[in-house]
Amino acid sequence: MAAALWTLAFHIDPTFRSERIVRALTHPGAETARRVAWLVYWWFQGLTFTGVWVVGHECGHGAFSPNRRICDIIGFITHTLLWTPYFSWQISHHRHHRNHASMERDEVYVPKTRSDLGIPKEGHGAIDYEEYLGDTPIYTLFMLLRQQIFAFPAYLLFNVSGQKGYPKWTNHFDRKASFFGSAGVLTSQFAADSILFTKRQRNVVLISNAGIMAMLWIVSQSVQRWGALTVIKFYGIPWLLVSHWFIMITYLHHTDTELPHYRNAQWNFQRGAAATVDRDFLGWQGRFFLHDVAHFHVIHHFFPMMPFYNGPEATKYLKEFIGEHYRLSNKPVFKALWDTYNECQFVEDEGDIVFYRNRKGQAKIRPAAPYRRSSAVEDLPQH
Repeated sequence: MAAALWTLAFHIDPTFRSERIVRALTHPGAETARRVAWLVYWWFQGLTFTGVWVVGHECGHGAFSPNRRICDIIGFITHTLLWTPYFSWQISHHRHHRNHASMERDEVYVPKTRSDLGIPKEGHGAIDYEEYLGDTPIYTLFMLLRQQIFAFPAYLLFNVSGQKGYPKWTNHFDRKASFFGSAGVLTSQFAADSILFTKRQRNVVLISNAGIMAMLWIVSQSVQRWGALTVIKFYGIPWLLVSHWFIMITYLHHTDTELPHYRNAQWNFQRGAAATVDRDFLGWQGRFFLHDVAHFHVIHHFFPMMPFYNGPEATKYLKEFIGEHYRLSNKPVFKALWDTYNECQFVEDEGDIVFYRNRKGQAKIRPAAPYRRSSAVEDLPQH
């Protein structure tokens, strides 16, 4: 489908700049139609590229084929074409699944704590949360757009939103600041000795790095042959939308006011797997282009090697088994993104079960009494 959309896109400019179309629509009308056609292409090609990325994700879990080699070949190709170091990300992603919702061990979407944001503890005088967390809607929108576009590359390169216990400069390519020379100049050194990987994984990490280097060469050659604007129009913008959709999907899966995070002995695999939420993501487009990855994510955390097409049926049985611990949201996803970004600000530094607090320092959900941290802040009414 990506190839079909690509082929159709080659006809956009010639068609809407043709003399016949200009005469029929007038020049302003033809130009408007041309721009709308590009927007339509970017929307659907972005979804299609994201679906290709999801296939690579399935391969990383061994869910695409019983043959491990086939999974790795297909996964390496699909992820490399979309600027993801396949084996490196596969390794850290598996660790995320093994430790999901653990404050100490999860790999990504680890909540910021009160102390991370420099907010004083409750009980020592009034706290002006507006001073610490208050932003104008325009600035909030800017920060949200920045997250949507750059969060995934930032996670791979700089461990942004990753485990805070890792050393500075932890990334999916090397051990520490190897991206930068002694003078802080960007270099091409890929050491493959990150804290994320073991010595036995060194070779596959180097293969992932080689794939990304090959993509740098392919894109540079494409720019020289067809020009930067053409490469951006046909490939660059759809790839940015992959980053957007990927972050939006995974952020909304793992971030919600009703989802707990655990510390110490209160965490176990079952609790972590249940601490995610299924969402009706873009309706039929999400189900068709994204292979149900957003609609049936809870079951994926319980059984990550299960092929995605079994998700709908398996979820029926999971809902019956875990009952009220299963979470589903039918809120429109763009509204959910805005609300979640504003409501999920931080968790407490103390307590073995914690929930997100909003810009007023309030939590929608509190742990059961035996696990509750004493707090002077007034929480929101429970629902």
